[in-house]
Amino acid sequence: MNPAEIDNRNLEVDPIEKFGTMGPTDVAIDLKSYRLKLTGKVVRPLSLSYDQILKYPSLTEVVLLICPGFFANNGRWTGVNLKNLLQEAQIKKEAQYIDINGANEKGVRIPLKTINQKRIFLAYRVNGETLPQKHGFPLRLVYENAYGYDWVKYVDEIVVS
Repeated sequence: MNPAEIDNRNLEVDPIEKFGTMGPTDVAIDLKSYRLKLTGKVVRPLSLSYDQILKYPSLTEVVLLICPGFFANNGRWTGVNLKNLLQEAQIKKEAQYIDINGANEKGVRIPLKTINQKRIFLAYRVNGETLPQKHGFPLRLVYENAYGYDWVKYVDEIVVS
C-alpha cells in the first residue's frame, strides 16, 4: 500500500495495543535533560523542554502509518504543529528543507514547501494516551503520505537548511 494513495477517512482507529513497531523500540529519554533543538537557517534557534512543547497549541489528526509488508495502523495522533515551531524560530528566506532527527540517529529530510500540503507534525500522544516508549516517546514525527520508516521516533533535533 502506498500511503499517498490511501483514503483513511472511513477506516476505524486501531487500538494502540495492536500497533506494530519497526526499528528501535527501547530508546530511553530522560525528560529532565531532554531538549528539542531547532537550529540551522533560523533567526532564533530554539531549545525546548518537553513541558515547553506541551504548552504549544496542539492538533489532533487521524493519520495512517504504513510499514510496507508488515503493518498499517490508523491512529489518532496529537502533537505540536511544525509550522508553529518554525514560525517562532523565524526561518530564513533561503531555507529549503528541514531535517528531523531522532536520538537513535535516524532522520528524514522534508522539503519546506510540503509542510503546508500534508499533515506533518510532532506527536506526543496517540489515541489519547501519552506516546509509548516503543512508539518514539517523547516525540514522533507524523508524516502523512510517507512510509513508516520516515516517521522518525525519539525526535530531538530539527535542522533547517
